[in-house]
Amino acid sequence: MVIGLGSFIGGISRFALGRFVQSAAHSVFPWGTFTVNILGSLLIGVLFGLSLKGNLISTEWKLFLIIGICGGFTTFSSFSLENLELLKAGHLTPFFFYATLSVMGGLLATFGGYMFTRLW
Repeated sequence: MVIGLGSFIGGISRFALGRFVQSAAHSVFPWGTFTVNILGSLLIGVLFGLSLKGNLISTEWKLFLIIGICGGFTTFSSFSLENLELLKAGHLTPFFFYATLSVMGGLLATFGGYMFTRLW
């Protein structure tokens, strides 16, 4: 139940933020999903780091926040589909930048979020 509620919140948040960013961008580049994936990667890194610091996050909150909200918020399946659509449309440069920046940015954001928690 806790994971389902978190997934619901994460999924609605992903849709709202992704749509807002994409409509503001006026671009072929999928800025909405890119923003959600990078922000979600940062958030999951912070939450993971906090979960390793003793009793800061209970098991129930960890399930709700990390698996539920973050799992419902980030979506690499949409990322894959959008890359396929860019390739099919012949947009090779946006495809290259989107795929590369998303993967590297996501990894760096997750690491950055984790390292942020190490400063405490």
